Parts: sequence; structure tokens; C-alpha cells
Amino acid sequence: MAEQVVLAVDVGGSHVKVLLSSGGERRRFDSGPALTAQQMVDGVKGITGDLAFDVVSVGVPAPVRDDRVTSEPANLGGGWLDFDFGEAFGKPTKVMNDAAMQALGSHDGGKMLFLGLGTGLGSAMVVDGVVEPLELAHLPFRKATFEDYVGQNARERLGKKKWRAAVVETIERLSAAMEPDYVVLGGGNATKLGELPPNVRLGANANAFLGGFRLWDPTRPA
Repeated sequence: MAEQVVLAVDVGGSHVKVLLSSGGERRRFDSGPALTAQQMVDGVKGITGDLAFDVVSVGVPAPVRDDRVTSEPANLGGGWLDFDFGEAFGKPTKVMNDAAMQALGSHDGGKMLFLGLGTGLGSAMVVDGVVEPLELAHLPFRKATFEDYVGQNARERLGKKKWRAAVVETIERLSAAMEPDYVVLGGGNATKLGELPPNVRLGANANAFLGGFRLWDPTRPA
């Protein structure tokens, strides 16, 4: 029996990106603060009409439970709450928080804390292959929240030096609380950090796709 082909969909604040587990080129289209769930599905269908796949994985920048988004994404449009992605795609579909999906693809054993530095702050733990999505972005930090100091708007507001200091402090505080074996940084701004703190390494944005593929691996721990 041939291995099923997975279409992994990574929904970000700037772009929606897709890739097949069977290979080929990444494709993408613009996202943004007005993007609805239905528009995302329509956009994915529009750029994958010539592709063959069996199942779908979707990473969304919002809390997810049982393949349903449980609150509207802060950096996208509306219509995500309880949206039925499987029905919309017409294929078996698994939905996960986007940081958790990238974390799953970044995991290399042990207990890992993943922090996604992008439009906002994504977070997840992976312990021996089991993913635990986290919502740390809006916890209190300094005079606001972690996301207010390490997200894209903060980087533009604070400047590189102060932004980097805030990121390093965030890593230190969250590592002290979560006690991971190592920390992986993902997201579009991770590469702009410069020298990394001890026990921290860069992930790759492509790991979001690997995480999407791993979601359908029958040998993965539940």
C-alpha cells in the first residue's frame, strides 16, 4: 500500500504556505489581519488545484482542541472559531496550533521548549514526541505581556538591541519555569536574534511542514 501524501498548511500572519510530503516546491499566498478561515481554505485550494494529496495538516496561530480552533487568532480575520476544516477541504484534516506543529517538526528527543518569534509569540513543549501546545504569549511580562516585548511590533518599536534583550529575558524566564532540556527558536524573526543564549538553537521554518507530516505518522505517540 502506497504511503499517503500529506498536504501541510502553515498559516502565518504574513503568508499561508503549503508543501506536500511527497516533495515539490513550497507554495504560498499573502495572509494578513483580514484573512478568514474560509478565505484561507479557498486560497489553499487555489494554489494546489494541480496537486494530488490524501490528507491535510493545518497549523493555525490560535489555540486548538480536537482539530477545532477554540478562539479567534489575534493576528488574522474572523470565522476560525469551530470552523470545520475537514469539511471545507473535503479531506481528512488535522488541525494544530502553528507553534506546536513547528515544535513537533523541530523535536530531536527529550524535553524541548519551542518559542516562535514571528508576528506574535508562539510556544509549545514536546516531551518524548508528545506535543503540549502552550499559550504563553499573553502572560504578564514587565509592564505588559511577553508578546508585547518580543513580537514583530515590539521589534520595530524597541529597536534591535532592546528587542534582543527582551527576547533573551523571555527565554530565561520561561526556561526557568518549564525546565526544558533545550530550547528551539522558530518563526521569521529567530534568525535576527544574533548570538544565541546557552542551550538554545535555531529551528527552521520548514520544520512546520515536517511537523504537519509527522501528525499523520501512525508510530507517533498520541
